[in-house]
Amino acid sequence: MKVGTDGVLLGAWAKIDHNPYSILDIGTGTGLIALMLAQRSSAEQIDALEIDGNAFEQAVENFEESPWNDRLFCFHASLDDFMDDLEDEEYDLIVSNPPFYSENVSSGDDARDKARQNQSLPFEDLIEASAVLLSDEGILCVIIPFKEEQRFIDLAEAEGLFPIKITRVKGTPESEIKRSLLAFSRQKSEVETDTFAIENTRHDYTKEYIGLTQDFYLKM
Repeated sequence: MKVGTDGVLLGAWAKIDHNPYSILDIGTGTGLIALMLAQRSSAEQIDALEIDGNAFEQAVENFEESPWNDRLFCFHASLDDFMDDLEDEEYDLIVSNPPFYSENVSSGDDARDKARQNQSLPFEDLIEASAVLLSDEGILCVIIPFKEEQRFIDLAEAEGLFPIKITRVKGTPESEIKRSLLAFSRQKSEVETDTFAIENTRHDYTKEYIGLTQDFYLKM
């Protein structure tokens, strides 16, 4: 699975101004977002969860070869199994780039299909787990399709998690909004909202995207 723009966006955008001690990346893939958060933060415990065997092995290798290998750990398990094995664990930040393709479309690659189909990690399961695992001051950050934004917010509020920041992302300034970056906490507050585009034209990145992500690209 290649490095995707969604993962880069979430890893760079996720809120860390509350200085999280512990972080959980649900559905880490090859570990991109967890690695970005290790680079950005001083969190002592960064756990990642991945159900796909090949992706899990790649994440472990990437973690071991990184400068932050003493803070990163990957679990090979489903979210349900992970929850069953926990004992009073809490996280100050939970991040997820959940699979959200609900159409039963096969690409011919079982691993990619599993990662992209919504059944692998339904929004309801992600939100319910986060409501249990977040510390009192913890924050949940996700990236999802814009068309799913209100449904996700409604599901989260039903579990006592309320939006505190929303960033909507376009491909170009003229295109429609494609993605929503959402941050939730247990406390209701005024929601900070903004919108930006990734590119002006093909491979001509906007100043907003460069400012957000340039620390993670070799060439930007």
